[in-house]
Amino acid sequence: MDRRPIGFFDSGVGGITCIPHIIRSMPEESVIFFGDTARTPYGSKSPHTIQQFTLQIGDFLVNQGVKMIVIACNTVSSIGLEVLRNKYPDIPVVGCIAPTAREVIKDAKSGDRVGIMATRATVLSGVYVNKLEKFSSEAGKDIKVSQVPCPALVPLIEEGLQSTDIMDLTLQHYLDEYIEREEIDTLVLGCTHYPLVAENIKRLYPGIKLYSSSKEVATAVEMELNKADLRSDVHQHSNTFYASDLSDSFKNMIERVLGKDEMDLDIRFKNLDI
Repeated sequence: MDRRPIGFFDSGVGGITCIPHIIRSMPEESVIFFGDTARTPYGSKSPHTIQQFTLQIGDFLVNQGVKMIVIACNTVSSIGLEVLRNKYPDIPVVGCIAPTAREVIKDAKSGDRVGIMATRATVLSGVYVNKLEKFSSEAGKDIKVSQVPCPALVPLIEEGLQSTDIMDLTLQHYLDEYIEREEIDTLVLGCTHYPLVAENIKRLYPGIKLYSSSKEVATAVEMELNKADLRSDVHQHSNTFYASDLSDSFKNMIERVLGKDEMDLDIRFKNLDI
């Protein structure tokens, strides 16, 4: 048994959407979360820059004594996962993309048309397409995979504009023609920010099945902890949230995602000299 915390990080606040799944399924575990709110969004940055940021944050979490690192960000998972694993071979590192792709293929039927909405960096990496095609081939399922970049969504979500006409219009701008053209029946929310607009998407496109990377990464974390015998044996009630820019949007996001009852959580500022 291991009572050290699990380290989570994201390019901003979206990765917080993973935490409720962890709290519900593994209440005995504690979490340290780092949101790089001062440098978000990552989706438009170069792979080299994203990798450098990833290593900085990885160093910070390791110095906090975490037993596992969870990349609660699809963009970083697509570009920085192996870099982090190479630097810390003795610490399990879990990303978003493979767990989500496995779940999609487990439920898929041959002939399904799977869409991936994601940041530009995630789309350009091609990792989601590669994983889905690999897993579908292994499962003997013939599916069609396509993807669409949605670069404006993260900034809008970070500003708390989910329940606005602006958000609906932005989603329609990216998805209307794409969904019709590609005949999408399954849509992967390929960014941990996107569960925060899942209700918008369900309302606008009611016939489409959605998959959330936030939910699937929590399942992968539990499996990895069990596999490595790293589960805690005591309910610790200790969760700490760091941000490189302790803005109102960061605090508001915690409240929206975790609820007001959780606002006694330890919320701290950590500058970029991490």
